Amino acid sequence: MELKIVALDGKEAGKATLSDAIFGLEPRTDIIQRCVNWQLAKRQRGTHKTKDRSEIWRTGKKMYAQKGTGGARHGSARVPQFRGGGRAFGPVVRSHAIDLPKKVRALALKHALSSKAKDGGIIVLESATLKDAKTKGLAKQFGKLGLENALIIDGAEIEANFRSAARNIPNIDVLPVQGINVYDILRRKTLVLTKAALDALEARFK
Repeated sequence: MELKIVALDGKEAGKATLSDAIFGLEPRTDIIQRCVNWQLAKRQRGTHKTKDRSEIWRTGKKMYAQKGTGGARHGSARVPQFRGGGRAFGPVVRSHAIDLPKKVRALALKHALSSKAKDGGIIVLESATLKDAKTKGLAKQFGKLGLENALIIDGAEIEANFRSAARNIPNIDVLPVQGINVYDILRRKTLVLTKAALDALEARFK
């Protein structure tokens, strides 16, 4: 697959050939879904907690006599049946993370990239550098390129001026190539890859 390379000012700056082994697969939604579920589960903090009957500060003395009341038999007032009692089988602090093999994660990334390529949602950028860290100027340049909802992937390091200018633009995410992931690719309409990012991806999956 061949795409034209564009500069930030919208001018064409050459052509790039995308590898079919990375961008030319037939997207499999089941593999992509597994990776997204793995990512979102790993992000959960798991700090939700309720008190069980052993943690309630209330007397454990038997409420009333076992027999002769005409009512049900009860002991402690800390049991879940009563208002203010402990919660039965409530959530506890735990990790929600699940396991996913590295090969499946790598394959899911390829399928996510192929999905964007199939939909025509990939733009190859010559470089992501700015002389001045001006958000207004960068937003105008994005407007010329038609970027309203995009994920921008640069090389190993993001240029400081570009990062500073882009961080206040809504619906625009900027990541180094080592931070590329399936969830962020799918949640944005357009994927913008710099030449450095493209070279790094091809070297990673070689």
